[in-house]
Amino acid sequence: MKPDYWDEACGALSAADPIMGRLIADFPGGHLVSRGDPFQTLARSIVGQQISVKAAQSVWTRFAAAAREIHPDRVARMRVSTLRAAGLSARKAEYLKDLAQHFMSGGVDPSRWPACSDEDVIDELVQVRGIGRWTAEMFLIFNLLRPDVLPLDDIGVLRGIGAAYGSGERVSRGEAIALGETWRPWRTVATWYLWRSLDPLPVEY
Repeated sequence: MKPDYWDEACGALSAADPIMGRLIADFPGGHLVSRGDPFQTLARSIVGQQISVKAAQSVWTRFAAAAREIHPDRVARMRVSTLRAAGLSARKAEYLKDLAQHFMSGGVDPSRWPACSDEDVIDELVQVRGIGRWTAEMFLIFNLLRPDVLPLDDIGVLRGIGAAYGSGERVSRGEAIALGETWRPWRTVATWYLWRSLDPLPVEY
């Protein structure tokens, strides 16, 4: 389902920024999609860290088959050896089990998030091993569909800005921050189109 702000955001971005307007026009009908399940979204983000999209999907498929049910209680009980056999590194296996335990203990509690700011959600999520700011920001974008997230640690965003607005080289965080100010309060939407400009296949976490 399309986020309820998507069309308004595309119109505002196109009016404020002709270059972004051209990127939006290149991908008509596309929009951000949420998988909807917080635990699964975070688990996918952990699995996908530092590997290609194709490799991440392969590992996820094997992990899902081994787990049978991707639920905190089930993942918490899985052996590290089983997770390793699915293609996960020892560290990622530990991270997934820590994530499951945080959900079970209430340390990570999705019921609180509708009333929380973006930064409050990030602060809660980074308490989990293996979840840093980038992973938390991916969660804000792909699960909570927050409209104004600009992930400055994302190489794709920096490359996309360089390709669309500069000489093709990756820009600095400072340059990204300055340009991002022109996209407020729809920086998530701008980010999504920057990703599409590099890879037409949408990534879903």
